[in-house]
Amino acid sequence: MGEQKQAEGKLVSEDMVAPPKRNTRFAFACALLASMTSILLGYDIGVMSGASIFIKDDLHINDTEVEVLLGILNLYSLIGSALAGRTSDWVGRRLTIVLAAAIFFVGALMMGLAPNYAFLMVGRFVAGIGVGYALMIAPVYTAEVSPASSRGFLTSFPEVFINVGILLGYVSNFGFSKLPLHLGWRVMLGIGAVPSVFLGVGVLGMPESPRWLVMQGRLAEAKRVLEKTSDSDEEAALRLADIKACAGIPEDCDDDVVAVPKRSKGEGVWRELLITPTPAVRRILISAVGMHFFQQASGIDSVVLYSPRVFEKAGITDKTELLGTTVAVGFAKTIFILVATFLIDRVGRRPLLLSSVGGMVASLAGLGFGLTVIDRHPDERLTWAIAICIASILLYVAFFSIGLGPITWVYTSEIFPLRLRAQGASIGVGVNRVTSGVLTMTFISLYKAITIGGSFFLYGGVAAVAFVFFYTYLPETRGKTLEEMEEFFGVSKKDVKRKKKNYKGEDMVVSSQVQLASSNNGAGGVGVGGTTT
Repeated sequence: MGEQKQAEGKLVSEDMVAPPKRNTRFAFACALLASMTSILLGYDIGVMSGASIFIKDDLHINDTEVEVLLGILNLYSLIGSALAGRTSDWVGRRLTIVLAAAIFFVGALMMGLAPNYAFLMVGRFVAGIGVGYALMIAPVYTAEVSPASSRGFLTSFPEVFINVGILLGYVSNFGFSKLPLHLGWRVMLGIGAVPSVFLGVGVLGMPESPRWLVMQGRLAEAKRVLEKTSDSDEEAALRLADIKACAGIPEDCDDDVVAVPKRSKGEGVWRELLITPTPAVRRILISAVGMHFFQQASGIDSVVLYSPRVFEKAGITDKTELLGTTVAVGFAKTIFILVATFLIDRVGRRPLLLSSVGGMVASLAGLGFGLTVIDRHPDERLTWAIAICIASILLYVAFFSIGLGPITWVYTSEIFPLRLRAQGASIGVGVNRVTSGVLTMTFISLYKAITIGGSFFLYGGVAAVAFVFFYTYLPETRGKTLEEMEEFFGVSKKDVKRKKKNYKGEDMVVSSQVQLASSNNGAGGVGVGGTTT
């Protein structure tokens, strides 16, 4: 009798246990390779912060030309991100990544060989197109290949590699700063072509996105990729069924190659996104645009690109010390983005995002205060104020990297429906780059108009508005499948609360039934669900 109880109790507990997760190293490797394209943007941001000092001296350009030189790549990348949405639907996500690497390779070589300012700007144009392609496609591919259990972790990789690229750019500045003036900045820029070669070759070994394969009707190939990148065979089957439903393919259609309705291949996408969106799609679009806007409008590129100038205003005048201090900024960003990758799927998107933006507001206020004090005492070296400025910058990039930095890419790559994902992501990247470009090309003019301390108080005010927007408008998406997002964003807050309440009630019923099964096994037994055995 005791053995029967033990056996039946074991049966009940085994029925309640989720199937074990498969080791998804393959999905990890795919996400890693795809996300490494983001090094291209990060390296450019980092290297231009220091190279611009030497370019200004060598090519004899003024502050306005420096602003344009630094910020124009962001506007050029807008063209790349707009083209990448359509390109990725035509030729696939994988070949679009290869194209991004090839375009940036050409642009980096042109910048490294530039004999004058005009040629350098042409190189910035070409490199900007490549950056736009990379920024759009990396998070889209990563989200589409990742299982739901680790999607937040894997789709944070693009931001990780942006930070790695920034750090490499800072290190390059420091390492080549002792070269002759005419040579140093050209080596700094030209060496950026090297990573793109390895990326372009490495990506060829990756599989195509399973969701793109389904959009092309190639079900057999999609199934093979899903089986390699899912936590279990059951999840692979469910993911395939969900993607087929989104693509308009009948559930019972299991041929290796099938016909796909035209609308699922991309026709009418822009109309559905911008002209006749459903309430759910409208909310998704506003969420994505808002996140990308506030990520840049809170001043991150002004801090990262102009960090040598900010530190100079804070009282550090030696060029070697300036570049060395910027390396510390790069290390802080990289360390905290790595911390964020392990917290996104454990803690959730909203808690990290809100704590991140709150910390950014406080650190921007501290930076504005420190710079204002130094500005008002130009003849004194106020060590305590310099320390406040350095600490505030390090705290600012740390808070940014643990939340707003990676979560913007994670969140906006996962919320769009399959049929709208490529174009929706390209809109978000476009807003991101335009905002970054405008801020970068106006920062020097801004701080000359309202003081450098005032400019960071302004960014702090924008970050405070961002906090309110995120708190009131963005729902938590942790654990949701990509195919659930449209329905989820179409549900009101009252519906979400009611569903949570109902779910908790159902969970309590199941729990009580399991306990009842354990206590009554000796008297005929009651199985889960109340069925008499």
